[in-house]
Amino acid sequence: MGGRSAPPARERRARTGPAQRATVRSAEPAASTRSASASLAKAREQRASGRRREPGATGRATGRATTDVSTAGGRCLDPDLRLAARDAKPAGTVVEVRGVRIGGPGVVIIAGPCAVESETQLLAAARAVKAGGGSVLRGGAFKPRTSPYSFRGLELEGLRLLALARAETGLPVVTEVMDARHLEQVMACADILQVGSRNMQNFTLLEEVGRCRVPVLLKRGMSATLAEYLLAAEHVMKGGNGQVILCERGIRTFEPSTRYTLDLGAVPMLKRHTHLPVIVDPSHGTGVAWMVPPLACAAIAAGADGLLIEVHGDPARALSDGGQSLSHGEFAALMPKLAAVAAAIGRSLA
Repeated sequence: MGGRSAPPARERRARTGPAQRATVRSAEPAASTRSASASLAKAREQRASGRRREPGATGRATGRATTDVSTAGGRCLDPDLRLAARDAKPAGTVVEVRGVRIGGPGVVIIAGPCAVESETQLLAAARAVKAGGGSVLRGGAFKPRTSPYSFRGLELEGLRLLALARAETGLPVVTEVMDARHLEQVMACADILQVGSRNMQNFTLLEEVGRCRVPVLLKRGMSATLAEYLLAAEHVMKGGNGQVILCERGIRTFEPSTRYTLDLGAVPMLKRHTHLPVIVDPSHGTGVAWMVPPLACAAIAAGADGLLIEVHGDPARALSDGGQSLSHGEFAALMPKLAAVAAAIGRSLA
């Protein structure tokens, strides 16, 4: 009519050159990327704000205890940690076994042969452990072995011998339970049930020992993160058994010079995030006997509540893990050094 009419659509498209069209197209994904980045940043902030709680704070819906992660270096191991979290019991857990307090001010030394081989061998080791100042006797009746042709323990006969050694020396006994079907027999002869590294995520077994009212020594899986490890303890505790003792025993890394790599950094990290006692196994940690003394001392200095040390009367002829076992004499020589390290950090041997 009086004004200029709009140009035809074909003409409008022609006026938009290739460079202009490319600019329009590139702007669309850029805006989409910015929007996605903003959403991701917002989600991260929401998760972070949900985890940054004051010590002792509880979860919104469940009332679960959470771990204090407000200071540098205190990364949250797992947000689903409830019963084992440090805030659930700030004073710490002490597991008492026949008068031996694990998790208290005293450092508990648990020692004995990797495997029970005979009455003579076991009783000699038990006497050496007691004479050296050890508080608990260890010994394997059921042995999980990589090769099916390796010595797998004396099984029920081994349990009988452990009960005999306990009766003679008065030392509490810890031994591994591999199968829930053996629980009754093992509990009749042992004061602490050990769940080994290979069974750390055997959830059926964890649930079964969780229903027992016997202390459980739970070893870290050789390839497990600390979050996975603590959640395994949570499985036991969820069944009603709060008497859990954690044991760092080395993890599998790319380093071939030792059997495993002993993760001593796990000790203070676990002590920060859980109220459960933490002990260290320097024997399995490297698989090398001469490395056991320095690493045992280092473990105490790092804050471990105890040690699990393999001792054998004749390591060269041991049927299981002789290469990482101390002789009776070496164990006796080590104990004063451990006592000195404990004293240096204000503790003593139990």
